[in-house]
Amino acid sequence: MVHRSSVTPKDLQTATASTEFVIGKETEQRDYLLLLQSADAVIQAIEDEDDYTPPELQPVETVEKRSYWRPEPADNPLNAWSHRCELKAKMPTSLLLQGRSIALKDNISVGGLPTTLGTFHQFLSQDGQYPVSPIDATVVRRLLEAGAVIKGTATCENYSACPLSYSAASGPVHNPWLRGYNVGGSSSGPGALLAASMMKTSFREVVDMAIGGDQGGSIRLPASYAGVYGLKPTHGLVPYTGTASLVPMLDHVGPMATNVHDIAALLHVIAGFDGFDQRMTAEAPLRSQVKDYPKLVGDFMSQVKSNAPTLRVGILKEGFTAPGLSNSVGDAVRTATEHFSAAGATVSEISVPMHSLGPAIWTAATRASMSDFAFKGQVPGHLSYAPPHLKPRWPMDQEMYDLLTATNPAVVNVTISGTHLKSKFGNYAEAKAHRKVFELRAAYDAAFQDVDILVTPTVPTVAMPLPGEGSSVMDKLNLSIGSTSNTCPFNVTGHPAISVPCGYLAPEGNGIDARLPVGMQLVARRWDDETLLKAAALFEAAHTGTLQPIAPRTA
Repeated sequence: MVHRSSVTPKDLQTATASTEFVIGKETEQRDYLLLLQSADAVIQAIEDEDDYTPPELQPVETVEKRSYWRPEPADNPLNAWSHRCELKAKMPTSLLLQGRSIALKDNISVGGLPTTLGTFHQFLSQDGQYPVSPIDATVVRRLLEAGAVIKGTATCENYSACPLSYSAASGPVHNPWLRGYNVGGSSSGPGALLAASMMKTSFREVVDMAIGGDQGGSIRLPASYAGVYGLKPTHGLVPYTGTASLVPMLDHVGPMATNVHDIAALLHVIAGFDGFDQRMTAEAPLRSQVKDYPKLVGDFMSQVKSNAPTLRVGILKEGFTAPGLSNSVGDAVRTATEHFSAAGATVSEISVPMHSLGPAIWTAATRASMSDFAFKGQVPGHLSYAPPHLKPRWPMDQEMYDLLTATNPAVVNVTISGTHLKSKFGNYAEAKAHRKVFELRAAYDAAFQDVDILVTPTVPTVAMPLPGEGSSVMDKLNLSIGSTSNTCPFNVTGHPAISVPCGYLAPEGNGIDARLPVGMQLVARRWDDETLLKAAALFEAAHTGTLQPIAPRTA
């Protein structure tokens, strides 16, 4: 089929308007116009072709025909649900998660369900509705094939670009522990649903497990504020295929649950190479080589009952001097580490001075290009499979500016700063920041020569109130400042990290008679998620009193 281009000389002028050269000769103008028309016709020819969905991403056949509904406010008191469904595989291949109910953060493609990214429908499609996914993300297929029941998608913060829970287009997500308080983001819906599942008060439909996404702490922050467990696996261990990207080098999906065993079970099901995700390196295991994390953790805990574990825990000094860290949270986490000693592990303080530079490295390595990936939908240079139904609206116009300033000004901030940084620094500064990532990774790796686990507070404070109606840009953003100081460095370095609940504190500074969860972050070597889960299980058993005190090993 011959495709004729509609490109005109005016289009050529527009294409060169932002450059610093002029096509002077008439013959050159004619030649470059012909070349531009050729390129345009080639791309148009591909646009006119049918799209392609690999068999591995085709929606899994389910018991009932796929359908969805938006829950009524009375059935969604926390605003934690985005869309509801009831999906069971017709022919599961295993029973590893048989009957377990699961929610997925609403940036993960679930076949037959809309994907919202927590933002406004007109920013993702032109037909007045949220785009419906034609694929199952890799993690969705694996969950269904393991016998899980997908109950729906859970609220995601606007473009996944907010560490707190006030920015979604559908409204704020409330903390089950105290209504009107933040539950963390950007996996806010999953965190709220899991916390609600632990309470005697009825919050209508809740779930056993969830899958969140994490680029700077977006699994671990809601886990901490909600008092549940949230794992950011080693970068590239779990396929990101079918999930909307923020920045490829930061993108993680991972499990959230109310106990370590469920975290291990979920990781066992969703981990392993899928052949599509360019984030997965040669270090990523094939599906047949994924470790049996539940068995490994179970065997470890059985041995602990008779022998002190050879586990070395390092309290990361710089993690306890993070900006904005409250004394009460720092003290609570330090006190919690005594459970490791009581369980027989060795505990010592360790210093990684470069950890304090981690947030700046995270920012410099990603800020200039973040809007390209997160909001514009730019694909990376590596071969990848982007969700085919998401067609972002760009550039940002006045409507986008107004709606996002009112809900998530971080998106506007990232867009403005990205344009400035590219103009002033070009690509060199970001490239240098990437080199600094390798230095930061090496600094943590050196620390892991002496310890198996690093410990920090997950977030600086317990949950704080949601911003009020009519809050200014800085009212909103000030709430977020410093919230990811201990979490985001491990997104760029790729080390696995988990937030575990370690206590409760009263809300700060307002005299409210309530208690809110405190989270402790554990970090392990890259590709040593096994040891991380063992450490979390050891702490869980000691903290909940199901493990008798054990004398620590002596050097």
